[in-house]
Amino acid sequence: MLMPPFTLHHPNTVDEAVGIASQLLEQQEDFDWVAGGTDVVPNYKWRINPKPHVISLANIPEANQISQYEIGCMTKLSQLTTENKVHPLIVEAASKIASSLVRKSATVGGNLCLDTRCFWYNQSEDWRRSIDWCHKADCGTGADCRVIPNQNTLCVATYQGDLAPNFMALGAKVSLIGPDGERTILLEDFYQLDGMKKNVLQPGEFMLKVSLPADAFEYDGSYQKLRLRESWDFPEAGISAVWKKGDYSTLKIASTALESIPKTHDSQVGEFASSWQNGTTISQLSDAIRKSVKPVNNTALPPNYRKSVVRILTKRALKNIGCE
Repeated sequence: MLMPPFTLHHPNTVDEAVGIASQLLEQQEDFDWVAGGTDVVPNYKWRINPKPHVISLANIPEANQISQYEIGCMTKLSQLTTENKVHPLIVEAASKIASSLVRKSATVGGNLCLDTRCFWYNQSEDWRRSIDWCHKADCGTGADCRVIPNQNTLCVATYQGDLAPNFMALGAKVSLIGPDGERTILLEDFYQLDGMKKNVLQPGEFMLKVSLPADAFEYDGSYQKLRLRESWDFPEAGISAVWKKGDYSTLKIASTALESIPKTHDSQVGEFASSWQNGTTISQLSDAIRKSVKPVNNTALPPNYRKSVVRILTKRALKNIGCE
C-alpha cells in the first residue's frame, strides 16, 4: 500500500526535537514521534490515524545510548543482549519479539509506546469503511465500540507489547521530555486504561530512556508468552515473574496483552507471599492472577482461552525462577 504524504523531521538534539514539537503545537499541526517505525509505518500504510508531520528520534545521541542501567528509546531490540550487559530478563523478552529481521529495526521506545490493537481498528481503511467505523477510528462519526456495543466513552483496544511487563516487574522508570521539561515516572504509572489515550504522554512529549533501579540485577526473572506462531506474532498473553532468589517477599508478577494496559499484580502476590507453601501456593497464586485479568474479544484468540492460559504461563514463569 502507498504511504500517505507527510513531512518527516530529523532533529539532532533533544532541544531541537522539543522545539519542532512546540512549533507544530503552536501551529495546531498534528504529528507523531517515530523510532524504528515497525509499528507506525505499517499503520500509516493502512491509513490508521496518519498525521501530516512525523518527528524522528533516530539522530538524537541520548536516545541511542545503552548501558547496564539505562537504555535509550532508540536502542534496537537486537542490541538487548548479555554482551551489552542488559538484564537477562530483558534479553529473554526481546528475543521473543517478532523476527530477527524486525528486531534489527524495532526499538525499546517503540515497543513500550506501542499503539493498542483491535480487530476493528487494525484493518485497511477500505475494510473499516465497509463495515462502519469503530470508537477508536470513528472518522468523526461518533461510532460506538464494536467490541462492547452501545458505548463510545471507553476504548478497550489491547496493549500487546512484550518489554513493558518485564521492565515493570524490575521496577523500571522512564524519562519523558517535552515543552514543559523532563520528568521521570515509574513505567507502571506510564500506561493509562484507555485504548485511545494509551499512556500519560502530554502533547509534545516523548520517551527518552528507561532506567533500572540499582538492585535490578539481584532479581532473577522469566517471561512466558502465548502467541499464534513462535515468531513474528504479537503476544496474546504474557506473564513476567521476578524475585530475589529464595525471598518470596520480593516476588513481582506483571502481565501484558490481556487488557488496554500492561499491569503488575501486587495485591495477588501479596496475598500469598507471606505464607508460601511449597507445592500448593504456585497453583493458588496462578489461579488468582487468572481471575484478575479481563481480556476482551478483540485479538486473534478468544478471551476465555487467553484467560485460562494465564494460569499456565504464571506457573511456568514461577517454576523457571525457582519458586516451589
